Amino acid sequence: MGMMPDRLDKYRAKRDFQETPEPAGAVGSEDALRFVVQEHSARAMHWDLRLEHEGTLVSWAVPKGIPVDPKRNNLAVQTEDHPLEYLDFHGEIPAGNYGAGTMKIFDRGTYELHKWRDKEVMVTFHGERVRGRYVLFKTGGKNWMIHRMDPPEDAGRELIPEQVEPMLATAGDLPPSDGWAFEIKWDGVRAVAYIEGGRIRLSSRNRTNITPRYPELSPLGRALSTHEVILDGEVVSFEGGIPSFQRLQRRMHLTSEAQVRRLSQTEPVVYIIFDLLWLDGHSLLALPYSDRRKLLAKLELNGPAWQSPAHHVGDGAALLAASRAQGLEGIVAKRLDCPYTPGKRSSGWIKVKNKKTADVVVGGWMPGEGGRTGRLGALVVGFYEDGELRYAGRAGSGFTDAELKRVQALLEARAREGSPFTAGPKPPKQVRYVEPELVASVEFTDMTNDGTLRHPVYKGLRDDIAPEDVGAPE
Repeated sequence: MGMMPDRLDKYRAKRDFQETPEPAGAVGSEDALRFVVQEHSARAMHWDLRLEHEGTLVSWAVPKGIPVDPKRNNLAVQTEDHPLEYLDFHGEIPAGNYGAGTMKIFDRGTYELHKWRDKEVMVTFHGERVRGRYVLFKTGGKNWMIHRMDPPEDAGRELIPEQVEPMLATAGDLPPSDGWAFEIKWDGVRAVAYIEGGRIRLSSRNRTNITPRYPELSPLGRALSTHEVILDGEVVSFEGGIPSFQRLQRRMHLTSEAQVRRLSQTEPVVYIIFDLLWLDGHSLLALPYSDRRKLLAKLELNGPAWQSPAHHVGDGAALLAASRAQGLEGIVAKRLDCPYTPGKRSSGWIKVKNKKTADVVVGGWMPGEGGRTGRLGALVVGFYEDGELRYAGRAGSGFTDAELKRVQALLEARAREGSPFTAGPKPPKQVRYVEPELVASVEFTDMTNDGTLRHPVYKGLRDDIAPEDVGAPE
């Protein structure tokens, strides 16, 4: 009669123990039943749940971690049994080996076994972080679900919301220093970050999921793997140490995954984090700005592609002067006692600009002359006022040759017969009109008496703002 198969045969077959520090192990005997949850930063971030059973550790990979609320079930994918020595394992599994990446112990302890069947396991955990009664139930193949049966330990804990609209600032003069904090105004794209289960989702102002554009920001999810958070910030591309919206343009409109990966290495962005809206089951929106900043500071969010720059309480004039000297766009003043009001433009946040900038709707274009004959000469732009698109001038400078070609193709695809402008001065006769679907960012020196922009310079197209939301320059 042949020998019974060892329950660790599958585990050993996947590993070269001359290369990996993981234990080879032997089937053990049970006394108290133990468990471990390991945070596994491998190709995909996940948690490994391992239960001591019949001399080995029966194991599941849980992509979103152990649920803390009975309202949510999480996927648990059963993997091969592991040796009991894995209860204490943590460290680096070298590249090229199965499960390569960093393994940390998230929690461990003992558990009470209530039921162990082929398709259902019910236990009560007694750990430092993981406590309470849970059931794992099989849904098909290797896939199981893990469900918390007890109420949440934190009775006030709520599920993380799907969407929080970003709070907006009003344009204005520098307020007095008392009762205000001051931050640099970053010239990038606003993004709210939702982090749950070690994964990040980035949402723009118009609720577009922009996560795939910036793969270099995904490690931020891993850095906050033990938390559920919502962050507010700005995706910025730096050139010579200065934010460059035009450089960011090259990242905003890519559709090729290969190009996205390449530029994430050669022209990486930085996520500048300036607010914390949600933390571990609790909304922070009603807290004053000063309290939210203190909680944000405790997260110590400074990494290879993300920063949480300090805010300056008092002396806004000095920060404004420093920003002007460095060629930055300006600063934002924030009242220390100001709550976060989603989707609203608040007088509790005031943007003070060194440069006049505006978002404008593209309603047409002028053919080029001279060196630009046959090509785009200038954008014909406007803004909405009382529901009508008002003509606001032409922007012809600020383009690279590549950007001229790209924008012209977008315009030609949107050609229309009549003018979309229904208010303001009449546009030039030579205009080729387009559907008002594109939004551009421009710098300008002033507004004329008839409401047009003086010397507008093109900075780039942006897809994070809907055309109908573009109003008169502030």
